[in-house]
Amino acid sequence: MSNDPIAAVVQYVDAFNRGDAKAMAATCADPMQILDGMAPHVWQGPTACEDWWRDVLTEGAHLRASSYHIELAEPRHVDVTGDHAYVVVPATMTFDLRGKRVIQSGSVFTVALRKAGTAWRLTAWAWTKGA
Repeated sequence: MSNDPIAAVVQYVDAFNRGDAKAMAATCADPMQILDGMAPHVWQGPTACEDWWRDVLTEGAHLRASSYHIELAEPRHVDVTGDHAYVVVPATMTFDLRGKRVIQSGSVFTVALRKAGTAWRLTAWAWTKGA
């Protein structure tokens, strides 16, 4: 993992785009917190990333949604203070819903990170839905 907090965020999103829960979890700190628009809305603790992904797949099966993909734009904020970082990145998510492609533009991915040794780890993230 890079010594750059943005690289850690990109690594997490790349793992998400591949549907690789283990790689997503490898970028997360313990404890981890996730705030998302999908119920139950908050996941926390050492297995937050895996628990959230399990719930994404469960909800996706229920709604007939699949093929999730996130594209990140240029970050709005990359604030680093010692071993802590705050990153705000505009994003677009695409996915298939009941056989139709959905584009969710205008979203924002906000991430807090902590440096563990020389690597940045996500400690919390929130997804704000766009249009």
